[in-house]
Amino acid sequence: MVLKFSELEERVKSRERYSPVDVLEMEAPPIHPGEVLREDFLKPLGLTQSQLAKELGVSFRAINELVNEKRDLSPEMAIRLAKRFGTSPQFWLGFQMDYDLWKAAKRMKLAEVGS
Repeated sequence: MVLKFSELEERVKSRERYSPVDVLEMEAPPIHPGEVLREDFLKPLGLTQSQLAKELGVSFRAINELVNEKRDLSPEMAIRLAKRFGTSPQFWLGFQMDYDLWKAAKRMKLAEVGS
């Protein structure tokens, strides 16, 4: 089943987990961009990690680590994903920014407790 980008965009927008919230107040981490890639793009489009890696001109490892949330999303990868899926780099980097802010806030909170 192949979905058009407009259908994917509606699915993404309709998902409650993408609602704007204050990431600094969240207990659980916000969504990693790799989860968005896996659940909202690769699976619905029936696209494998290998296929995507070839299309983007990157290594399988780069895609695999991103999808498995072992790698942060770089601005370069955000541009590649945006071109491939008809989104914007900001769409992808927004997820990474929220995730990074949450991690930083948790580290700072732990440091405060330890002092």
